[in-house]
Amino acid sequence: MIFGIVGLCVLLAVLAFLVPRLSRHPERGTQRTLGVGSRAGGKAPGILGRILSKPFRSSSKAVGRSGSAGRRARGRMPF
Repeated sequence: MIFGIVGLCVLLAVLAFLVPRLSRHPERGTQRTLGVGSRAGGKAPGILGRILSKPFRSSSKAVGRSGSAGRRARGRMPF
């Protein structure tokens, strides 16, 4: 699962760098899917819910950061 998330982040960063506007839809879809997993894990009682939902929350943050980093790098290009 870790390699999948890392690969997805790299793919979104490259996509955001090459076509910034078209990268928003896959990024939001991925965040929505990870949000569903986080909400499902959070329904477990007590501390177990926090433990089960944390990987999905941190993965969603990583996806958002990689997409925004790709778009930001594209905006800083001199040409």
